[in-house]
Amino acid sequence: MSFFYEADTVSFPKIKRRKTSAWIKSVIASHDKRTGNITYIFCSDAEILRINRQYLQHDYYTDIITFDYTEGEIVSGDLFISLDTVRTNSEKFKTNYDEELHRVMIHGVLHLCGFKDKTPEEEQLMREMENKALADLSK
Repeated sequence: MSFFYEADTVSFPKIKRRKTSAWIKSVIASHDKRTGNITYIFCSDAEILRINRQYLQHDYYTDIITFDYTEGEIVSGDLFISLDTVRTNSEKFKTNYDEELHRVMIHGVLHLCGFKDKTPEEEQLMREMENKALADLSK
């Protein structure tokens, strides 16, 4: 089990790597899964748009793109996070930047755990799980 954190075209965000990794691991375990290799790549809007176009054929900005390498119960993946979009969303939704960043980080992990957010019901469940995870982080 390994966590990797990288910054590509942006300054590295102020996160506590050890605490964040332990938190993510506990969220994964709460869904009866085990942690494999998870890499967070923090990037700019320009980079996330390039990735979105190249790999997903989507022509728009997003806060996170998750590449899922999960096998069975071992949760693994690469998560690209646009810090530009995280900042824009924190301003738009009037949330704390660090909270928005952690929300996006755990959102990607929940996808790796098998949760979707395509329907209103799935989206509501995803938001509830994000809120629970954020509450656990602040304890």
